[in-house]
Amino acid sequence: MQQEADTAGRSDAVDSRFRPRVLKLVLSFCFINCQWLTGKAQVANDDISQRRILRVEETANSSTTGCTVQWSCVDETLTGKCIQYHNDQWFEFTPRTAGRYFVNIGGQQCRDVRGVQLVVLTGTPCQPATYRVLSCTSLGSQDDVFVTLDSLQAGQPYLLNVDGYLRDFCQFNLTVSTSPQGLPALNLPPPAEPQTSRLVTLHWQLDDSLGSVPQFQVWRREAAETRAARRAAVPVARTTYGGAAFNYAFTDTLAAPGRYLYQVVAEATTGPPVLVQQQWYSFSQLATATSPPTRQGPRPEVRQQLQWEKRARKMRRQHPVR
Repeated sequence: MQQEADTAGRSDAVDSRFRPRVLKLVLSFCFINCQWLTGKAQVANDDISQRRILRVEETANSSTTGCTVQWSCVDETLTGKCIQYHNDQWFEFTPRTAGRYFVNIGGQQCRDVRGVQLVVLTGTPCQPATYRVLSCTSLGSQDDVFVTLDSLQAGQPYLLNVDGYLRDFCQFNLTVSTSPQGLPALNLPPPAEPQTSRLVTLHWQLDDSLGSVPQFQVWRREAAETRAARRAAVPVARTTYGGAAFNYAFTDTLAAPGRYLYQVVAEATTGPPVLVQQQWYSFSQLATATSPPTRQGPRPEVRQQLQWEKRARKMRRQHPVR
């Protein structure tokens, strides 16, 4: 009996030592995962009154997880279909000197593909009637990108609204800088019709307004991928008179069907990189060389029946049965 009592006592002592550790692990696991599941882990600048003040060249690390929208502080008529408000947060910066600045967004890690959205504006916080939108960008990917802001005024506060898509929580880094980082962020081109050829040829020109350009970078991203990959560096060619050639081309070979976004970026000697060409290419092995049969409209008797039913529905709405 005494031996059993000693064994039980030692067991209780061991349990008392390990019980706090186990409880701590359980609470830590619950805290982290419950924040993700319930959507309560939101940054303080989810509220515009607690917007984060940025200094130029300062990098802010943030997340859209759990953020909401202060509908009284935004006006969808100002941005139209440029962005979709779902889980936004607010930043503010005031340049000390006038000039050109860049909003660099990098390090994106999202559950979906499309990345974050950015609106830059002036005005009184949470008074949409005073807002003036300077830039509105929907990134569409998780590439490192920059948004150019020209002719900013010294001493003028600027508001930055960063938003994620519905149920697509993102981590990201944001920096207001005098130097661009990544690819230029511009609106995407319209989709392309499916093609059966796996060969893609891009054509573009070197405009005089670009100044001195040593080479172009060709980037490609499949629609389901999060980031673009560099496909080639195309050097600027010289004419017999020593000037820069005007026309350029690049041919790529696709290994698998899909929708591919191509972007050609000019690396200027002075100034930021410039997007000179972008297009979608849809490669499908299901497409056929022959055109599909022309869709015929309904026969006259069917068309007459549809018109009669339409008139009947209209009459029932005007004279409902009581």
